[in-house]
Amino acid sequence: MSDGIRPEHLEACDKIFMEKESGAKSERKELERLLEFVREGDIVKVTKLCRLARNTKHLLEVVDFLDEKKVSLQVLNLGIDTSSPTGRLMLTMIGAVAAFERELLLERQAEGIAIAKLKGKYRGRKPTARAKRDYVLELLSSGMSKLAVSQRLNISISSIYRVIQSE
Repeated sequence: MSDGIRPEHLEACDKIFMEKESGAKSERKELERLLEFVREGDIVKVTKLCRLARNTKHLLEVVDFLDEKKVSLQVLNLGIDTSSPTGRLMLTMIGAVAAFERELLLERQAEGIAIAKLKGKYRGRKPTARAKRDYVLELLSSGMSKLAVSQRLNISISSIYRVIQSE
């Protein structure tokens, strides 16, 4: 594991929840399952703060929820434990700094894209589904299901619906 987090850090855990979604996404099933599962006296351990919450507000909401259930939070790569007032302060400060960094990164990314567009060097993501439009329509007209077409052409079902709507 990265960031100095070793398997033995999680050995004492009764249950492990592994989220595949980005921390920036609002709908995260594993986080929801975790929050439903925790009981008074539990300790929730996360490898990185960015894996827990979308932003500082969300982080504080999760921590408040855990506090209400009398559950503490440990952020392993930072050594933060919310069972103490100092740990709670550090968590809030680091969460705010992380949110600030993310906003700066997005701002720089947008500026870089704008500059690249002005220079004619940025064309955006290549249109994978639109490039396969004729194949999509051909396979659908032959009776193949939308799911089968999406799997065969390696495109999303929502892309197939967009192709159909453009007809």
